[in-house]
Amino acid sequence: MRSRLRALRRRAAKDEGDPVVLASARIRVPDQVWVGPFTRRHPQLRVEYLSFTELDPDHSVSDLWIGGRPAGVWAREIAEFPDILRVETIAEVGGGGLYRIAYRNPPVVYFYRKLGIPLPLPIWMQAGSAAWEIVARSSDYRRALEFMGKVDPAFRIISIRRGPLQGHIPALSVAQQRILSEAMAAGYFDVPRRIGLDELARRLRRSRSSVSSAIAAIEEKLLDSAFSGTAFRAARAST
Repeated sequence: MRSRLRALRRRAAKDEGDPVVLASARIRVPDQVWVGPFTRRHPQLRVEYLSFTELDPDHSVSDLWIGGRPAGVWAREIAEFPDILRVETIAEVGGGGLYRIAYRNPPVVYFYRKLGIPLPLPIWMQAGSAAWEIVARSSDYRRALEFMGKVDPAFRIISIRRGPLQGHIPALSVAQQRILSEAMAAGYFDVPRRIGLDELARRLRRSRSSVSSAIAAIEEKLLDSAFSGTAFRAARAST
């Protein structure tokens, strides 16, 4: 018991000295990653990565929403990029198309794997640039800055916030905080609701599916934080 208490004190001291950083960055996507040249070729398009699943150490698959044109329009063009394995058209959603794309991993996947933290989703891209949300300890944040500087020396940090990591508070990304704030202000969580999902997505200038996925992820984090006790977790697991 005493050894466990000492370990917890050391962990708490480490957390206080290495606070969490929440930052938003704008970075140019390299030409070797298909979505970079694709969105530079079609700067009016908005592309959102909604999911990420590794197929093997060097390849992954993601569901992406591409706005502005019906589903299937871009499948053939995307399939021609050398880092693409396959492209599937899933559905027409929110004024655009939902695609499932398998691809060779870009360098950022290996970087996040090395840090041991998940990729921040959703990620949106337009005109060859990505809006990147970073949630990491200060030490890992400095490594992220070094990585982004190698990929794009002209990258920009748009916003940044620092604070201690508190286990009872869910670590919402900057994008999730914005969605939660807008949804609460607009009355999305009111009973009855004062705004629907379609209108909320329009206000946020995002696809309906990505906002729905983001709200589900936010609610899961909030529930996990609220039901952090063993008894509550057991009760949730049994339902």
